[in-house]
Amino acid sequence: MRIAIISDIHSNRVALQAVLADAGAVDETWCLGDVVGYGPEPNECIEILRQREPRLICLAGNHDWAALGRLDTSDFNHDAEAAALWTRNRLTPSSRAYLESLPERVIKGDFTLVHGSPRAPIWEYLISAAVARANFALLTTPYCLVGHSHIPFIFYEAVNRQDLPTVHTASADKMIRLPEQRLFINPGSVGQPRDGNPHASYAILDTGAKTIEHRRVPYSIKETQRLMEQAGLPQRLIQRLEYGL
Repeated sequence: MRIAIISDIHSNRVALQAVLADAGAVDETWCLGDVVGYGPEPNECIEILRQREPRLICLAGNHDWAALGRLDTSDFNHDAEAAALWTRNRLTPSSRAYLESLPERVIKGDFTLVHGSPRAPIWEYLISAAVARANFALLTTPYCLVGHSHIPFIFYEAVNRQDLPTVHTASADKMIRLPEQRLFINPGSVGQPRDGNPHASYAILDTGAKTIEHRRVPYSIKETQRLMEQAGLPQRLIQRLEYGL
């Protein structure tokens, strides 16, 4: 199967449409959470994803929960909290019901899917070797797909599991054959990349060939910024899109 792996759309319809157009025909789409938050078009992004049912797996992320009032937004920074409350007030009943239905974790064949980590699917950032090692101890499948950090990477479990895993920054358009050792794979963020590259980030998984390819896709950042300005969202969130931060 050829599968589009996406995460952290954050209500950025323009970026989402660019990614899906770049992916082309796929057998399934797996979304690792944070469909909403930060950006200007939460309902539109949800509707685009739902058009891919039943060949869609979509998880809950922390911003999805914040928009539902299931997380205390005081734990967010000021701009993220403002965007979460703005989103909460604009979700349609249908969008709210959809976000309420999203699971925290899905196991699909050799893959565990979570937003944050196996240990704390909604909230934990899997960005350090020590955190990766602790989560490898909980992993029941060879591979785990995570989002949340907005940074595309692959953590490789050490041969001696007492040693720290090694991390590789994912290179765009480079096909990687999945090894026997266990991996954590982050496809990066569709709607708000944070690795210094403003282009939308996602991955293509081929379960038959056992390969994964990270991809970067340019999109009209100016259009998303225009919509955010129109919505009155925080200036820092608008400006950061230009820099991939």
